[in-house]
Amino acid sequence: MRTEDVLAAIATGVWSWDNASGTVTLDAEAARLLGLPTEDSEPREGAVGNGFLTLSQAAVRSRFHPVDWNEIYGIVTLAAAEGSLAEARMRVVDAEGQVLRTVRSRSKPVVESGDYKLTGTLQEVAEPPPGTSAARTPVTGDWRRNREAFLLDAGWALAEARSTAEVLRVAASLSMPGFSPDGLAVFGIQGDRLRVLDMHGYDPAAGGPFADMPLDTEYPAAEVIRTGRALYIPSPAEYRRRYPAMWPLIERYKRHSWAYVPLNVAGRTMGCWMAAFGHPVAFTPDERSVLSTVARMLAQALARAGVAESERELSRGLQRSMMPSLGPGIPGMSVAARYVPTGGGLQVGGDWYDLIPLPTGRIALVIGDVQGHDVRAAGLMGQLRIALRAYASEGHRPDAVLSRASRFLVGLHEYAESETYDDGDPVGPFSGPRFATCLYLECDPAAGTLDIARAGHPDPAIRMADGTVIMRPTAGGLPLGIDPDTDYPTTRIVLEPGETIMVCTDGLLETGGHDLDSGWERIRAVLEDHRDDGETLELEKLADALVQAVHGPASHYTTGPLADRREDDIAVLLLSRHGRPPRRAPRRTALTVAQADPERIAIARQHLRDLLHDWADAEQIDAAVLMVSEMVTNVLVHTDGDALLVAEAAGEHGSRRLRVEVSDAGDELPHRRRPGEMASSGRGLLLMEMLADVWGVDPRGEGKSIWFELYEPGPADGGPEVVPPGPSVGSPTGA
Repeated sequence: MRTEDVLAAIATGVWSWDNASGTVTLDAEAARLLGLPTEDSEPREGAVGNGFLTLSQAAVRSRFHPVDWNEIYGIVTLAAAEGSLAEARMRVVDAEGQVLRTVRSRSKPVVESGDYKLTGTLQEVAEPPPGTSAARTPVTGDWRRNREAFLLDAGWALAEARSTAEVLRVAASLSMPGFSPDGLAVFGIQGDRLRVLDMHGYDPAAGGPFADMPLDTEYPAAEVIRTGRALYIPSPAEYRRRYPAMWPLIERYKRHSWAYVPLNVAGRTMGCWMAAFGHPVAFTPDERSVLSTVARMLAQALARAGVAESERELSRGLQRSMMPSLGPGIPGMSVAARYVPTGGGLQVGGDWYDLIPLPTGRIALVIGDVQGHDVRAAGLMGQLRIALRAYASEGHRPDAVLSRASRFLVGLHEYAESETYDDGDPVGPFSGPRFATCLYLECDPAAGTLDIARAGHPDPAIRMADGTVIMRPTAGGLPLGIDPDTDYPTTRIVLEPGETIMVCTDGLLETGGHDLDSGWERIRAVLEDHRDDGETLELEKLADALVQAVHGPASHYTTGPLADRREDDIAVLLLSRHGRPPRRAPRRTALTVAQADPERIAIARQHLRDLLHDWADAEQIDAAVLMVSEMVTNVLVHTDGDALLVAEAAGEHGSRRLRVEVSDAGDELPHRRRPGEMASSGRGLLLMEMLADVWGVDPRGEGKSIWFELYEPGPADGGPEVVPPGPSVGSPTGA
């Protein structure tokens, strides 16, 4: 008996679909099932030979419901990937689009040069009754819509997972429409062994036999990893037949169907995903398509999580190697520091801090910021940090350390410009010149003196013993790496007992859309609100509070969604001197205004306002600011030297005394003039006579000092009676 006769007897047609030529060949029965002309029909479309009809793909496509035809591509792709049969149920329609019948197609896809060739059968089938398992096919739209919604939700959840543990939790919670598994497992590869990464729907001890086994074990997951092809086991009998050695271990879990799908990424099988069902599953093409799609998404999510975890581990290693330990501490002082990298990529950047013991017994504190937030910035930061430690350990003063570091950085630029790797990339950890800001602070713990040199870095801030916070302007030069001959002048300040100095990179100030001014106001509020406990300020809590003011709690700014929203690296360093000052210790501050930097007059005015932030009389604050502006301006205009401003507020609140001195190196004493109405100068001493409670001019060996005092009014009307001190060496009336 001929094969054609057998197929005709059971109403089964044969067809062949050649995707490369865009043609479909059918026998007479297949043509009849599709409502197409047979070889004896007229008019005839296509070529006929040996009882077969060859038609264009478009002609055949017009006989199928368009939704079902689109499903064919996904089914064929899945079958080709798995090496299995492509099986689908399709509705046949007439020229008006009315459904004539439903046929089942079973074919074997063969891939040749990227094109598919299918050879298989067509057979009419009855329309499945609603609610049956067979109804969950491409013929029914509800299941398809549920499937698409499920895949969208699963894809979103897996894309949001940031670690392997999160990916596995998402995989364990998947509930597939219509055929949800009640047992899940994810297998990974470690060397030549199969390891269970996670299981769901089993007792904790259930993974014991499967937790660690050789890859050559006759077990479905191991076979999937070896071959890279999915395995679908629809019944216990099939499992027992194919894997008799494993069946005694599997039988006790009372499952009826199993799907083992490879986790493939970039052509490499990285593991296997198992879905076990407590009810029979036929694994139709649609069901296999869902399982394969989930497996692809799961594999990509695990790959992303693995890369992210590797990057985080590398970042932590780089941070541990680049960020120093603060050591056992500084006698009489406390130190705290924080480093928070920017989000995205490797969690390292160009910010750093360092603590360096010096040969003299002093301690150097360094904080800096290399341009950029990438690995190259981190590499350059590491080189610069080592250079700074070397120069400091040689015993150089702060200005010399920064000058040498700047020349070192310029030398790296010149070397990188002259040399390249074989692939054309520049030598060195950066592409093109990069500069760095830096603040170098040399501390004498016994005396509390701080010698500060600054290279384009934000100024430090001082928190006084009574909680007053002021920005402490210091002299500085260009950032490192711009000009090898830049000078870096040194500023000396004294850290009194109970005071704390804060130095930070601009990331702490500018994150969140702030500029340096508004960012400083935000940070100053944190410094002022923080309370001490005992003799010393709790620096560790203060350091956390400063970072939390920018990023929120530590658990949010180190990991999670907020980690990728950070705009810049952050480094902050706090140094506090132990001990309590005498009750109501004076507030003191000093500031130099250089001839070449008259813009610092505005800084001096703001500096004085910060010092008097809680002064009782606002008009006196305005008067003091006006007099300081006049005094400093006179020095810059009438002498060739710089002006040194020293201010001190002493006494009990409500009865304090403010004393302000402005010194210079000039020998000529100021004298009172009587300016005309249109005169542009000559009013300085007249203002002091009108606004100051007491004022005077003191000649010194080299230069002079002009000063004034204001007395804070008390809670009553005019304030307490204050007895002015004795006359100064220089008489105000004779000035």
